[in-house]
Amino acid sequence: MSLSPEFTDYLHELFEPLGKVRVRRMFGGAGIFCEDLMFALVAREVLYLKVDDENRAQFEAEGLEAFSYESKGKRVQLSYFRAPDETLDSPALMHPWARSALAAALRSARR
Repeated sequence: MSLSPEFTDYLHELFEPLGKVRVRRMFGGAGIFCEDLMFALVAREVLYLKVDDENRAQFEAEGLEAFSYESKGKRVQLSYFRAPDETLDSPALMHPWARSALAAALRSARR
């Protein structure tokens, strides 16, 4: 996954059922927003979805790994987990996962 215009268009198509989605380049990857909520990110050519205590188990049950990076000699883990590979094939397969991620982003914003 690179951030080519074609891939950016595909992300819009993939997340279209959520509403108005925008992709913003950041840190060598991209943040994916619905309204002003970042609910997904693309890093190192992998799509990650937002998690919290309410939906994390769903991702862990599928064996999906968390997004992490190295900073100042320490491993930092963010609240985003890899999207299941099969969900990249269609908006219908992605929709429940994306709704879950958007709900997690909304709960996080309320805190």
